[in-house]
Amino acid sequence: MKIGIQMYSVRDVTNTDMRGALQKLAAMGYTSVEFAGFFDIPAADIAAWLKEYGLTVSGTHTRIDEPRDNFEATVAYHKAIGNTNIIIPAADLKSQEKLDLFVAQVNELQPRLKSEGIRLAYHNHDHEFKPNEDGSMIYEQLLERTTLDLEIDTFWAYAGGQNPIEMMETLKDRLIYIHIKDGYQDRRGMPLGQGTAPVADVYRKAVAMGVPMVVESETLTPDGLTEAKICIDYLKSLA
Repeated sequence: MKIGIQMYSVRDVTNTDMRGALQKLAAMGYTSVEFAGFFDIPAADIAAWLKEYGLTVSGTHTRIDEPRDNFEATVAYHKAIGNTNIIIPAADLKSQEKLDLFVAQVNELQPRLKSEGIRLAYHNHDHEFKPNEDGSMIYEQLLERTTLDLEIDTFWAYAGGQNPIEMMETLKDRLIYIHIKDGYQDRRGMPLGQGTAPVADVYRKAVAMGVPMVVESETLTPDGLTEAKICIDYLKSLA
């Protein structure tokens, strides 16, 4: 399968040399990228670099306030780079009141983005699977009260006490991507193949389902590009 990478994995490079990061990731064998900020780089430059290195954009991690507060500009930028998936990476949903507001906002935004050819999705961490102090359950309500597409972060699901393989099957009708990621149950991240998360089983399930995989590895040990190479080499060993 083609493998993508979340650019947060190489955040020690992207803020000063986005073009170099894209070039090096493509040379490793990554075929798509998921952006985590653009650092004021014009969309035309991003689009040109993607084309130059044979990459596609699988999506972006974009906080809800960007399309909410600057809809036209956000849509224009994403169209210019060829992105059709805006993925909300996180949100403050620590109470029922905040959940209600967020649900209202995404339910208003989603059809507007859809009319522009852009899907709206949500990326989980581990806390969404645990009750808030007021008892509200974040992930449960997002599933029931919205039609958001999903990017399952399989490591954070694992750290949150979930079975990511079962989640992929259960939520397959809303699943657009997975983050394939490794680490320990205590939330410590690791490069692929170096933790206890069920990475090999996740990989096999994704291949069987035809679900695109996006690598994310966050520790910068010893640096982002080295870690990115460790991860794709591990996935190639599973193929």
